[in-house]
Amino acid sequence: MRLYRFLTGPDDASFCHKLTAALNKGWHLYGSPTYSYDGKEQAMRCGQAIVKDVDGVEYSPDMKLGDY
Repeated sequence: MRLYRFLTGPDDASFCHKLTAALNKGWHLYGSPTYSYDGKEQAMRCGQAIVKDVDGVEYSPDMKLGDY
């Protein structure tokens, strides 16, 4: 099964740490990163899609994808 997540966060070290943690759990970058201005928070935000192939697990909508 292929899992998909889209990570988002502020343009600071916390986003880089979140993405690094996912990569170290076996997730892979998928596509290009995004970068956008959040007018409400008056701050830049980052986003990156990631994917991971997991064998022997069947998808369920109540899965917590970050646990894989």
